[in-house]
Amino acid sequence: MDVGGTSVRAGVVDARGAVLDTTRAPTPTGAQALEDAIVHAVEELAGRHDVAAVGLAVAGFVTADRRSVRFAPHLAWRGVPVADRVSARLGLPVVLEHDANAAALAEYRFGAARGAHVAVLVALGTGIGGALLVDGRVFRGAHGVAPELGHLRLVPDGRPCPCGKRGCWERYCSGTALAATAVELLAEYPAASTVLGREAAGDPRAVTGRRVAGAARDGDPLAQRAMTDLARWLGEGLALVADVYDPEVVVIGGGVSESAPLFLDDARQHYASVVTGAGHRPLARIRTAQLGDDAGIVGAAALARDVAMDVVRNGRPR
Repeated sequence: MDVGGTSVRAGVVDARGAVLDTTRAPTPTGAQALEDAIVHAVEELAGRHDVAAVGLAVAGFVTADRRSVRFAPHLAWRGVPVADRVSARLGLPVVLEHDANAAALAEYRFGAARGAHVAVLVALGTGIGGALLVDGRVFRGAHGVAPELGHLRLVPDGRPCPCGKRGCWERYCSGTALAATAVELLAEYPAASTVLGREAAGDPRAVTGRRVAGAARDGDPLAQRAMTDLARWLGEGLALVADVYDPEVVVIGGGVSESAPLFLDDARQHYASVVTGAGHRPLARIRTAQLGDDAGIVGAAALARDVAMDVVRNGRPR
């Protein structure tokens, strides 16, 4: 299951990573209602399939033992033992994982990071999600919250971020950032000279990241400049990631990755020019994700399958 701020998506996944069946519901606002929605979705799918275990990909901080949610900015859970509570109601093994970690695991087992010794996932959506895999194992840090790549500070005293800092990477490289850049650029263009300018004059809320990407594909010069700016900041952030982790592969996922043809080549070039030791070191292969919106579900299911196998072998999950 992929438990996000907008929807709860569940899928039955086989051992090859194929999604056989799905269901979706709006995310409830209360903690008990959210738990109820998860249980209902599993019971619905278990009525049609032989379900062995449940994995929950959660947009929030998960404890290192993958049993509790410490904090989720868009969900009602705060320090809740979600896995144990859901498992008790369903009678099935349940495991939690950060949504970016789940997506990275899916890409490692079935997609763009398959077989990589060190792989990083950068998920570009409303913000930036990040994950690090070493030989197929998720690196979570000492307390289960690493790596928060979206909150690397790229611009001192830059755009304010909801995390409380200023200048975070995701404020310059995400769907939200793409819209913010386009709005800033509107001041340089006469309102009637671009499609985005005319739309913004009627309703500034019309300037969304998705709309900017669409206008860039249609040749709108303002939107294309915003996309060029996103590419530069993506390359800049990837250089920092490479300096710290030296990955073999970087997978670019999230909703913004659907527009990768508009920015990824420029981002690769910028990354190659600013990474430490440019011209004298191997560069990470930068690829787009292959599993799309299903990555979180597929990765969570893969973890759940591992847990179910542990139960069979050892009588309890690791």
